[in-house]
Amino acid sequence: MTPSIHSSQPITTDEKTNLKYLFIIGLLFFVFGFVTWLGSVLIPYLKITCQLNNISSYLVAFSFYISYLLLALPSAALLKKTGFKNGMALGLLLISVGTLLFIPAAKTRMFSLFLVGQFIQGSGLAILQTAANPYVVMLGPRKSAAKRISIMGICNGIAGIVAPIILGAIILNDSDQTNLNQYAADLEKKSIVLQQIANKVIAPYAFMTILLLLIAIFIYRSGLPEIDPEKEEDTTIKNDLNKNSIFQFPHLMMGVVSLFLYVGVEVIAGDSIILYGASQGIALSTAKFFTSFTLSGMLIGYLIGIIAIPKFLSQEKALKISAILGIVFCLLALATNGKISLTFIALLGLANALIYPSIWPLALNGLGSFTKIGSSLLIMAIGGGAILPLIYGRIADHFSPHQAYWMVIPCYLVILFYAIKGHKLVGK
Repeated sequence: MTPSIHSSQPITTDEKTNLKYLFIIGLLFFVFGFVTWLGSVLIPYLKITCQLNNISSYLVAFSFYISYLLLALPSAALLKKTGFKNGMALGLLLISVGTLLFIPAAKTRMFSLFLVGQFIQGSGLAILQTAANPYVVMLGPRKSAAKRISIMGICNGIAGIVAPIILGAIILNDSDQTNLNQYAADLEKKSIVLQQIANKVIAPYAFMTILLLLIAIFIYRSGLPEIDPEKEEDTTIKNDLNKNSIFQFPHLMMGVVSLFLYVGVEVIAGDSIILYGASQGIALSTAKFFTSFTLSGMLIGYLIGIIAIPKFLSQEKALKISAILGIVFCLLALATNGKISLTFIALLGLANALIYPSIWPLALNGLGSFTKIGSSLLIMAIGGGAILPLIYGRIADHFSPHQAYWMVIPCYLVILFYAIKGHKLVGK
């Protein structure tokens, strides 16, 4: 997920310098993806370790994504005081605090402490996203900003592929619930085994904490120049529509709703697939790789976007095709079972790839002086990743992870409406 903040002038016109800065920001987007998509492994891990039901396990996603809803506006205020480069370093430090909390959380098997760690990590990422996105747009001409955003999406996607594989290989081996059932009558032995599973997370999260601290020092000492998006904002863009409220832009409000639903769908598709596979009778030792398949689909989608938009596809058409693919893949997943059904869930990554970057420019179109507040509302919409997975978990508990995917189809229908008509809505 890579929202952009519009600006009129690049940081520098020197191509080599811009490439250097682009590499540094690309590193941050890799961090975004790595930390974000660990949730797909943590959900089944904590479900077993802390003996949770489905809805409780999806509090892992809730505690992470709710930070965007709560901290989008405070992050912008914080960055005005710290500056953007220092803000990036601060965000990394905050994430490292969250990863460090996983060590005592694992030793005590205290689920609430895991959730606090997730929330702190999400808070750090909210600051990082708010600080890093302006650089993406300003590292070259504005007309090529979409290509740079897609490159950042690829950095994010690659990390999303790698993260579940690495962490899953460490903490999900021999961690199936069926292996624990043999100790059902021996609670003391079961507790010992659960603690052994919990301890598997300590080493990787200790390593992540150290690595994040080193990256924070690197960013702090890097040559990234300070920027002020308010001064750089294109002053020729004026709101001459006699609007005095952000709520007079229905295409933006509909865009916020669509983005809220989309992020929820994206998180469900990425974070539920391992447990979905387990519900289809596939062992966690195999299912742990499934999130990487979803993210591989997203990566392919990003590459298609770089090549096809706007030369072959408009943003509106890309959004329409993506929503239709999402509906079709969901219906096929619901109509099948086992590995075939799982394949269609993984293909949602391909359907989802171009939705986020397509909604943003359509929602911000024509806002003029309301662009900044519009951007803040769109960032807050990332909170959909907190709410919708909980609803999915609740339905999965009452029915099944398979049947719970019916809730995703209305979300894609709203996105399809936005692609066809919603982005054209005009207020009075």
